[in-house]
This record gives sequence, structure tokens and C-alpha cells, in this order.
Amino acid sequence: MTLPACETLDWPRPSGRRLPRSNGIDSNTRSIHNGPMLVAPPGWPRQVRPPDAPDWEITACSWLLDQCPPEYRGYPALRRHPIVLARFAVLHIEANQAACRRGLSEARSGLREVADLDVVEAAITTWQAEEARLLGVRREAGLVEEALRGRRYRARL
Repeated sequence: MTLPACETLDWPRPSGRRLPRSNGIDSNTRSIHNGPMLVAPPGWPRQVRPPDAPDWEITACSWLLDQCPPEYRGYPALRRHPIVLARFAVLHIEANQAACRRGLSEARSGLREVADLDVVEAAITTWQAEEARLLGVRREAGLVEEALRGRRYRARL
């Protein structure tokens, strides 16, 4: 399977913006212009068109780059190879998850001497929220990576 190179695209700035709803695409089971049903599994990122939709790889690359550090946009190998980009994105997200777990495990002992208890509790709450967000992003990135590798989904009847 040959995927388009990402480097030929004019990338939008990271914004977390969503695809407009008026483009004929529904959330998880998506149909474009009354064509074949294109299916995305639960947890698929809303900003990425379903696999096999027109330009879906372009939306996937753009979304994956939004999940990575800005410096990743400057690496030609990542822009030319969407599957490699997906692997980098997944590993970056997993590293962020590990950082959240470490922050949670060290919060009370590492911050109690430099911050009040309410500040420490606020930090813990923040790490918990970020850990929950990253769990969803990791699932999304994993699904996109699988789709770039050729996995397709069918609607349940």
C-alpha cells in the first residue's frame, strides 16, 4: 500500500479544530455523498476522516503532527512516511503518559516542602486530568496507526 507523502501538504497550525459537519461525514459510521459506508471505530479522532475516505491520510497526518512536538514537522522522514509518523506519535504519547504516572507517584513527596497542601492537591488533580486525556489520545493514535497499516473496520448490523 502506498500512502501520499506528507511533505507535499500545506499543514495547518495546531489548533485542535474539527472537520466541519457539513461535509457529509457523520461521526463513527460515515457516508460521503451517498457512496459506500466508511466506518471508523469508537474512539476514532473526530478530526480524521474515516479510512478510505477521500484524503483521509492527509487528515490523519495533520492530526498526528498535532499530537507531536512542533519540531517533528521539520523532519522530512516523518512528513514523507505517515506510518513512521504514526509510530513516533504513539511513542511520544506513551512517554507523556509515563511522565503523568511519575508525576502522580511523586507529587506528595516531591512537592510538600515547596508548596501548600492545596497546591499539591491541585497538581494531582491536573495530572489525573491529563492522564485521562492522554488515555483517549493514545487510543485514537493507535487506531489511526492501525488504519495506516491497512486495518479496516465494518459497521455492525
